[in-house]
Amino acid sequence: MSSEEKGLVLIIDDEENIRLVLQNILSREGYRVELAGDGLEALKKLDQTVFDCILCDVRMPVMDGPSFLAAAQKKGVLAPIIMLSAYGSVDSAVESIKAGAFDYVFKPFKPDEILLTIKKAEDQERLKRENLALRRAASQTPPSGIVARSKPMADLLVLVERVARAKSPVLITGQSGTGKELVARAIHDAGDRRDKPFVAVNCGAIPENLLESELFGHVRGAFTDAVRDRAGLFQEADGGTLFLDEVGELPANLQVKLLRVLQEEEIRPVGASASIKVDVRIVAATARELSKEMLTGFFREDLYYRLNVLPLHIPPLKDRPEDIPLLLNHFLVAFSARMGREKPRMDNEAAEALLRYDWPGNVRELENVVERILVLCPKECLEIEDLPSHIRAVRPETPVTPGESAADLKSRIKALEAEAIREALLEAGGNRAEAARRLRISYPSLLSKIKLYQL
Repeated sequence: MSSEEKGLVLIIDDEENIRLVLQNILSREGYRVELAGDGLEALKKLDQTVFDCILCDVRMPVMDGPSFLAAAQKKGVLAPIIMLSAYGSVDSAVESIKAGAFDYVFKPFKPDEILLTIKKAEDQERLKRENLALRRAASQTPPSGIVARSKPMADLLVLVERVARAKSPVLITGQSGTGKELVARAIHDAGDRRDKPFVAVNCGAIPENLLESELFGHVRGAFTDAVRDRAGLFQEADGGTLFLDEVGELPANLQVKLLRVLQEEEIRPVGASASIKVDVRIVAATARELSKEMLTGFFREDLYYRLNVLPLHIPPLKDRPEDIPLLLNHFLVAFSARMGREKPRMDNEAAEALLRYDWPGNVRELENVVERILVLCPKECLEIEDLPSHIRAVRPETPVTPGESAADLKSRIKALEAEAIREALLEAGGNRAEAARRLRISYPSLLSKIKLYQL
């Protein structure tokens, strides 16, 4: 193991030979080590350096181990402290642990005993960091459930926060399956209408002859089956948000009526003689290019400009591959919990195949693939053969040939390094510290490379 994989350990003991023995044991295993002869000297080092683990003798002049332990805790030191003593007993060990020590090792000790205890301390600290990261991630994830880390999505979520405070119409564009309704819900949840209704309707899923009544409601006797008055979705969403998904599917006559609602803030139910005032924030979405359909006459120009006051575009998943590991882990956790099973691991070959695939169905396709895999493969480790055939069929890029230039070679090396980092993040469920450990590079080095490759 390389030294950059290991942490920095502080050894505190008044016996020089013990300090040197411990230093030799830890250095051989790749740990970096600093030494102190008593508790006071150690406290001075704590003011200058952050340690990953501390080994502290119990009996020392000037300041003994228990006094150092109390002082370190008062300073807020988070590193696990392992007490060492040649005069210890089970009772003294218990008292030390009650006082806040991670563990207690009796002298004379064996090298493996020291290394195993430090390893246990490292594992516990890693779990603490992972749990903290998960809690932070959960607290930062909007209630709408958007899971993303890429810069395009980070920029989009900044815009979501800004437009949420306005009442102006929003037009969300993006390919099918990118999560337009999730973004619409995020806008609603982040605004001052969050306590009012969020009502969603797919304009392409309702027959044209029923859509007007569905949107605006109707009065009794308006048509054959209208046996009673019925409020429409605009009235249901009053005070809140109405999400018009696939707004490009609206027929021409309803485009005119929607434009009137946007201009006058009132609706007229089918068969009614008077209009009704409504306070509704319109968020529309489409996978179509309305600007082109406007030019061909399929979508009204005046309605397009009225809806497109605050435009938001969701990039396809293939343009933000750094989100794939996060989404994959999210869906694995969610579906595993729903099925009452442990989240399976995924081997490198399967992970590479999922990262190579360009996901034409976007996030929805990824979600469906994960659900299908978990239903059909009740295994602890998912392998390449468990993936759908069309994903397995995507082969890796052609390797470098002797005729390629040095510039091509450098770009391919960078691409391979970026791909390796993506895979490590995928395997680590998005945990960067764990990904750095898997890659056998330091955490700062990983952060630098993530920034370099804009991952």
